Amino acid sequence: MRYIDVHCHINEEDYGNVDTLLDNVKAAGVEKIISVGFDLLSSEYCKYLAEKYDWVYFTAGFHPTELKKYKEGDMEEIARFARHKKCVAIGEIGLDYHYPDTDKPLQQSIFKRQLCLAEELKLPVQIHSRDSAEDMLKILKDYAPKLKSGAMLHCYSHSTEIAVELEKSGLYFSFGGSSTWSGSKKAKRTISALPLEKIMTETDSPYLPPISKYGVFPNTPESIPEIASNIAVIKGKDIEEVSDTVWTTAHTFYKKLNN
Repeated sequence: MRYIDVHCHINEEDYGNVDTLLDNVKAAGVEKIISVGFDLLSSEYCKYLAEKYDWVYFTAGFHPTELKKYKEGDMEEIARFARHKKCVAIGEIGLDYHYPDTDKPLQQSIFKRQLCLAEELKLPVQIHSRDSAEDMLKILKDYAPKLKSGAMLHCYSHSTEIAVELEKSGLYFSFGGSSTWSGSKKAKRTISALPLEKIMTETDSPYLPPISKYGVFPNTPESIPEIASNIAVIKGKDIEEVSDTVWTTAHTFYKKLNN
C-alpha cells in the first residue's frame, strides 16, 4: 500500500532531527508528504526540505492568522516559491475567525489575492477555514472561475451540508487525526457523505494526533495509516482501496507530484 500525507508542517523546532523523523515516516509506509508553508520563512524552509528529499513536496502561502507579518512585496515572494518545480499548491491560505482580534477584511483581501495568484500560476490551493463558513462559502462561490486548477479544504470542519454543496462545485477535502476521535461525529458524517475520490489524507502534523496518540505532541506523518484505516471503516471499504484511491486522487489533483 502507498500512503501520502497531503498536509503537514515539518520543522526542527517541533520534531528535533528531521532526518530521523523522515526515516520513521518512510518506514510507516508513507511514500510522499507535502510540507505546507504558512508564511515566508516556513515556505522557504519547506522549499529547502523538498530540494533535500526527493519524496517531499511543498506549498507556499500566507495563513490567515500569520498576516501581522505580511508586508507589500510578500506576494511576489510567494509567487517565486510557487514557481519551483516541487511547489504543488498555493497554501495554506484562507480564513480563520477564531480569535477576537481577527482582522476579517485583511484576511479576505489576502485570501482573494492568493486565489488570483493560484489562477495565474495554474496551481491548486490548500484552504484553511475555521469559524468562517459563511464568508468562506461566499468567496468560494464568487471566485469559482479562478479555481480551475483545483481547491482543497484541509482538515475540513464545517457542516456536512456545506461539504456536499462544495463537492458538487468540484472541491476536494482532506481529513486528519481529528476525524478518528470518538467525538468527531460531524467529520465522520462528512466522510460518509463524500465520494471517496474527493477525499485525501493529512495529519496537519505536529498537531491533531489520531485517537491512538491522543494528547501526544508532536503528531507526525506516521499517523497516516491510522487515518486512512478510519476512512476505510467509515466508507465500508478495504484499506487497500482507500490508500490506492487517495494516492491516485492526490497525484491527479497535485500535478507536480508526478515530477
